[in-house]
Amino acid sequence: MKIIGVIPARYASSRFPGKPLHPIAGKPLIQRVVEQCRKAKSLSEIIVATDDARIAEVAKAFCRVEMTREDHPSGSDRIAEVAARCQCDAIVNIQGDEPLIDPVVIDLVAQALVGCEMSTAATQIKDAAEYDSANVVKVVVNLAGHALYFSRRTIPYLRDAASRSASEQLAAFPFLKHLGIYGFRRETLLRLVKFPVSHLENAEKLEQLRALDNGIQIAVVKVDYDSVGVDVPGDVERVEKLLK
Repeated sequence: MKIIGVIPARYASSRFPGKPLHPIAGKPLIQRVVEQCRKAKSLSEIIVATDDARIAEVAKAFCRVEMTREDHPSGSDRIAEVAARCQCDAIVNIQGDEPLIDPVVIDLVAQALVGCEMSTAATQIKDAAEYDSANVVKVVVNLAGHALYFSRRTIPYLRDAASRSASEQLAAFPFLKHLGIYGFRRETLLRLVKFPVSHLENAEKLEQLRALDNGIQIAVVKVDYDSVGVDVPGDVERVEKLLK
């Protein structure tokens, strides 16, 4: 199976304009992400997908670049435009703001596509601050390792422990945090983006719910890794310290 890694990169960001080009310990953020992806054993090629000429000019020095339309409503749509032009069997969508992405996680997500149309990763929540945060997406998984549901709410509801503190509930049940990395069979991705936005997707503002709404199974690999992203300028110093 030929699997490519695609990294969507947009210049326009309300919280951090020009983020992909911001230096992280002397290299552009997008280059840091590409270098981590190259350590993965499962990817035959890495592609930066962008609609911005400034990002393309920098990225083409170290990676293949595919220009995309500016009007894509989601990251999956941007990835699908690239996938439609590429000869491959599957695609792994890697977030462009994670310069510390673990290559092992990429490989596990890629490997899960052998038996499933779509895949992603999750890790156990250990921080009580993430328990109630709507910015931390939770996922519940069945015994076969497939996602049952993703939500910004804390799921499942622990009826017998509902009155306990967040820390006590985390100790009582292995709540899972969804990590923003996706694997797609090429045909699945091209089919997925043709479906209209589903009611659940619109309610939670989570595009992976469109897949579940349309009967696409998502394999969830559980990993001992937590993403460290660059969302705002203040995150740069923290990431640089971790790099050192």
